[in-house]
Amino acid sequence: MTHDDIDIIGKNVKDMYGTFMGKVIGTITDIDGSIQSVGVDCGSQGLQQIQYEQLVVQSSVVIFIPKWRLDSQRLLREKQLTLRRLKALIDIVSENDDMKEDAEIIHEKYKSKLESLDELENQIKAKLDARHAELDEQLKSTKMLLFDAKVQYKSNEISENTFETVKSCATELIEHVTHESSEISNVKRRIADLDAEVTSVTEPPQKETQESAVSYLGNSEQEQLVQTILPEAPTDPVIDSEASLAAEPKSHLPTPPKEVKKETSHYDDWLSRMEAQ
Repeated sequence: MTHDDIDIIGKNVKDMYGTFMGKVIGTITDIDGSIQSVGVDCGSQGLQQIQYEQLVVQSSVVIFIPKWRLDSQRLLREKQLTLRRLKALIDIVSENDDMKEDAEIIHEKYKSKLESLDELENQIKAKLDARHAELDEQLKSTKMLLFDAKVQYKSNEISENTFETVKSCATELIEHVTHESSEISNVKRRIADLDAEVTSVTEPPQKETQESAVSYLGNSEQEQLVQTILPEAPTDPVIDSEASLAAEPKSHLPTPPKEVKKETSHYDDWLSRMEAQ
């Protein structure tokens, strides 16, 4: 054990958001002297053994890093590195097709590595979901505590200074819980984006081509089927309009009577003139 490792004993332990957790009272070391875990007195929760890798020793305090954060960072780092190597391998084979057989062994190695990381990813996702649920419950409890303190203040059960103290502590805790929940959501989003990128690289492009071809052929067959289904011909004979007009007998309409002009004689003309006079 080095001098720096001995200095950890007696220091206060806080989480990443500044909340006090307890005090270091001792360490458990391996046979070579390296620290395996640190014993932290957490008050009513008793002695907690925390892995040394989860602690960041500073000059006056020890910072606790949650396990889900370390595991997710390790997963993202290993998966990103494996994906970059797989992309590089694909580029090498595309440039030199003669190396395809040699690269096949390494390609299977990277694929098996991704499969093992998928199993670890499922475990980390379960931890993230569980921690997210815990934070939601803590947030509800804190808000309920703050609301009850406000009721006590309005009913003159506690003083204004006491209420302000409760409000300050509760607001700080809500900020911590909200910040951790947001960080968990960001980690889950990064994992999902990386999964989509891995899927796009590992799946063969022929599959997409075959799917598009099948969908195209399926649409063509449907269109062809629609085109072949023609409307049924009418059972009644079709009469051409021009032929029907030609074949139709001319209707005998009554002709208007011609105006008959009455013939007048010279005598009648003379008689009419005489009557006019």
